[in-house]
Amino acid sequence: MSAVGHAGLPTEKPKRVGLIGCGWYGKTDLFRLLQIAPTVAPVEVVSLCDVDRRMLAEAVELTASRQESKKKPRSFSDYRVMLAEKDLDVVLIATPDHWHCLPMIGAVKAGADVYCQKPISVDVTEGQAMLAAARQYKRVVQIGTQRRSTPHLIDARDKVIREGKLGRVGLVEICCYYHMRNESNPPDTTPPDYLDYEMWTGPAPMRPYNPIVHPRGWRAFMEYGNGIVGDMCIHMFDIVRWMLGLGWPKRISSTGGILVQRSSKANITDTQLATFEYDDLKIVWQHRTWGDPPDPKYPWAATLYGDKGTLKASVFSYDFVPSGKNGSPIHQDVVYELGQYPEDKTEKDLEKHCAPAIRYHMKDFLTAIASRSKPVADIEEGYISTASCILANLAMSLGRTLAWDPQTQRVIGDDEANQRLQRPYRNPWVHPTPETL
Repeated sequence: MSAVGHAGLPTEKPKRVGLIGCGWYGKTDLFRLLQIAPTVAPVEVVSLCDVDRRMLAEAVELTASRQESKKKPRSFSDYRVMLAEKDLDVVLIATPDHWHCLPMIGAVKAGADVYCQKPISVDVTEGQAMLAAARQYKRVVQIGTQRRSTPHLIDARDKVIREGKLGRVGLVEICCYYHMRNESNPPDTTPPDYLDYEMWTGPAPMRPYNPIVHPRGWRAFMEYGNGIVGDMCIHMFDIVRWMLGLGWPKRISSTGGILVQRSSKANITDTQLATFEYDDLKIVWQHRTWGDPPDPKYPWAATLYGDKGTLKASVFSYDFVPSGKNGSPIHQDVVYELGQYPEDKTEKDLEKHCAPAIRYHMKDFLTAIASRSKPVADIEEGYISTASCILANLAMSLGRTLAWDPQTQRVIGDDEANQRLQRPYRNPWVHPTPETL
């Protein structure tokens, strides 16, 4: 139903938006949506939800200052209460990873289209249930693998890969050498009074509260995510699948562990390799949270090796280097949009190089909502990239290569691996499956 705007012309009714998870990337995503909405489709942020009272209150004030109406959104501490209102058209989910699944399924059941941060889930069965829910309730679900909407990476795909400049690609190396693993070992303590730690933990195993965890430090623990493979590998693996048009890998293997940084409280690996095998292509991941990167210009990157040239791609730039006389080198840097969006200059903790990609990702999301089509990072693509990374961690834990059957959605001939596709949920939370939606 249209409202009436200036000069009596009909205007589109604003889409009512809710955000679950008001921390760093929740606000990053929400504010990028507000930036592009006037040129795509009007939105009004009406609900915010977080289990941290201080974080929630700050987000309410910031959102009111950023949105055109200047209205303060309602605040909720329990996403179920927020979704029970059934008055949201769009829900953004930017919680810790262990809290992606249940709110996403709840949101599509409540009739909302969803933008969910990556990785979509902490286990494979969660991802299967999320995909099934999106399809059953016919909702648009965009996953925050915004490299698919990064202008210079789209340029690399179009100008290098699609024009055949690489030739035949037989090997891709993806990597992350950021020193991003927490190296501290503070004692456990009582949760702060402004944080509902019971609800924050939700379906994850209950650990004693540690100040590393909140805010933003929860990725140090496997209880809440899938380590650096689940956090950083998924982006680079997803880039390669998108650029080369790849689906599921046939076999996945991985080795690694805590080899150097053994004094930390963190229980994620500091060193890990994983291989994703396709018919005539190997994608090899490596992360190391210590020492120096092999190429300081590309510490988090994908390098595609073809018989006619090599493409190095990251969030900051790409470089194509031809072999022999197969053409000329190509270089392009990230496109910043600080002149167009000056508020990016002062926004706290904003990754300025990522802001344009998120804006384009949000534009794609709103366009898909309008046309009821699949967005560029549709949940099925997010599920494939997420589950492949989860299977890499599982392969490392089991000490063997896992062969995946995309038809049955099971590991071939490995009962132990299949039993571990689903993590136990802590009571009273119930693990969803595609059959129990």
